[in-house]
Amino acid sequence: MVTTRHLGHSGLVVSTVGLGCNNLGRPGTATESQEGTDAVVDAAIEAGITLFDVADTYGASPGLSEERLGVALRGRRDQVVVATKFGMDARGANGPDFGARGSRRYIVQAVEASLRRLGTDHIDLYQFHTPDPTTPIEETLAALDDVVRAGKVRYLGHSNLAGWQIAHAEFVGRELGTRFISAQNHYNLLDRRAELEVVPACAAYGIGVLPYFPLANGLLTGKYRGGAPAGSRLTLTRQHLVETAQGEQLTAFHEFAAARGLTELEVAISWLASRPTVGSVIAGATTPEQIRANAAAASWQPSADDLAELDTIFPTAEKVALF
Repeated sequence: MVTTRHLGHSGLVVSTVGLGCNNLGRPGTATESQEGTDAVVDAAIEAGITLFDVADTYGASPGLSEERLGVALRGRRDQVVVATKFGMDARGANGPDFGARGSRRYIVQAVEASLRRLGTDHIDLYQFHTPDPTTPIEETLAALDDVVRAGKVRYLGHSNLAGWQIAHAEFVGRELGTRFISAQNHYNLLDRRAELEVVPACAAYGIGVLPYFPLANGLLTGKYRGGAPAGSRLTLTRQHLVETAQGEQLTAFHEFAAARGLTELEVAISWLASRPTVGSVIAGATTPEQIRANAAAASWQPSADDLAELDTIFPTAEKVALF
């Protein structure tokens, strides 16, 4: 059963592994249909996963993932933590945004649209998906404070902010009395750049980190160690990841896991879960088998020696930045 922990210095408790819902309603996946979505959500809840992370842009059409998730959670909404996001181009799903997706006007529209699609009266964690360079963060946070006070949102998070933006938002939030409690950023063993500024900023301000792409699009599961199979998702959408991945690194990673009787999946997720700032590891899945494997993967507790060896295989961001 998946363990739980507080998200940052807040009262929000989440499962150590969360379900990334970007595949719900996605063409070509088992979760494209409502039936496939229901199967994955059922398996997640049975495995003890409580955090379901979605966004208003996910799905074959923007908002479809939210709709699929809302239907799948009927009758058990209060058993889980629903996190969704706003701020990327929803292509009109929330009404016109005029390029100001952090504005008060747009936030009011976006939160109502997400509530409607999710079939709920509140969002547990509402996340600012990406910075809006045209709108002051003061306006964004003030508008978010309004939806929290209205009871439509319980907690606030952000995604894809740089370290200095996290610090700025923290300063503004303290002035307003409404803070972001989480940061969702790209972070895994192959890409540790978040450790340069994002992770230290979150540690300083008590913000919980929610890593996305924890498996580096499958590169940290072992299935691409000999290259990407023809027709696989990486060959179609992210071939550059395969081309830039270091074969020696992935081989050493495989040997590290095998020597401990673990899979690469278990090591990749458990390593992230062991990081002091991490609240939940957001991992996608399209089948019940995948979600059960993800849920079970965070059970390994790496020792200091294990962590040091992983640092040798995958150098820390500071060491990489020096060269």
